Amino acid sequence: MSQVLHTMLRVGDLDASIKFYTEVLGMNLLRKSENQEYQYTLAFVGFGDESQGHAVIELTYNWGTTEYDHGSAFGHIALGYDDIYQACDKIRAAGGNVTREPGPVLGGTTHIAFVTDPDGYKIELIQREDATASIG
Repeated sequence: MSQVLHTMLRVGDLDASIKFYTEVLGMNLLRKSENQEYQYTLAFVGFGDESQGHAVIELTYNWGTTEYDHGSAFGHIALGYDDIYQACDKIRAAGGNVTREPGPVLGGTTHIAFVTDPDGYKIELIQREDATASIG
C-alpha cells in the first residue's frame, strides 16, 4: 500500500505559520525538530498523524530566510470541511485572510473557498460532500 505522507512548504516565520495552521485552520502541531548543523527547523501540522493514514504539512524554516519566490508551478493545498461557510467565518474571526468567498466553483456545483497562509500559499477549502467529486 502507498499513501501521500506530507507536503513540504518553506516558510519565512515558523511561529506565524504554526499559529495559522493550528489556531486559524484547526490543525494540530504533530512534532517539531531542529537541525543545528544545517540550520533548519521542521514542524509537522495536520488533522491527524501519518501513522493514522492522514497526509500532513511539513513547514520548513531555513534559518535566516524570511521569504521565498513561489514560482508559477505550485497551485494550492486542498482541505475538506463539513461547512466551508462556517469555516471561513472562523478563519476571518481568527485573523485569517479569505481571498475567495465560499460558493460554487464557476461552471459547477462544488462549493469552494480560498484562504492564504502567512507566506501567501493558497489553501482551497472544499465542502466535504464535494471534496471527492471532480471539480465542476
